[in-house]
Amino acid sequence: MVRPRGTRHAIGFIGGFGVPRPLDGTARHPIGAAVAIDAGLLGLFAVQHSVMARRWFKEWWTRLVPWPVERSTYVLFSSLALIALFAGWRPLGGSVWSVDDPTARLVLRALFAFGWGLVLVCTFLIGWFFAFWMTPTMTLSHLLFAIATTAYILVAIQFEERDLVHEHGRAYDDYRGRVPMLWPFGRRSDGEVTAQARTGSA
Repeated sequence: MVRPRGTRHAIGFIGGFGVPRPLDGTARHPIGAAVAIDAGLLGLFAVQHSVMARRWFKEWWTRLVPWPVERSTYVLFSSLALIALFAGWRPLGGSVWSVDDPTARLVLRALFAFGWGLVLVCTFLIGWFFAFWMTPTMTLSHLLFAIATTAYILVAIQFEERDLVHEHGRAYDDYRGRVPMLWPFGRRSDGEVTAQARTGSA
């Protein structure tokens, strides 16, 4: 979870404005070391975000801390992981694509804003995909970040759905049969529901 102030910094970090250390920039370290550091920071955030959200961890954690502060400690460690990511990120330099046409750049910036708007207004995961991928200039740093965070979201969905099926049973199965998993409009396809049902029953 990203709190409002953290969200503002994340927008500037990914969008490349208003923060002292943005996602993109000139490479200042050897490429291998930079990739290793960035991957480690992304992995730290992913592990913290997923493991602390699991029921088995909460049951273990609340043996050490009072139950009422469990959520607060989750937010605290999430914030620390984000701070570490923002502070320790190493730009890789380079360019994967760059859109020069002013209209096309404006469209991509608008889609970037649309993605963050979805993130702020609702919990549809498609908003994160727009926020990560919609950029007129895709650098190596941005590509690494987008691939890693997209992979994390797709993997995390499977764990989250399995937990929800375990906790709510048939009620959640019926719900996810009606509501799309990623795209906030329309209905899940039969194939998607079947695949998710297999995952939930694993």
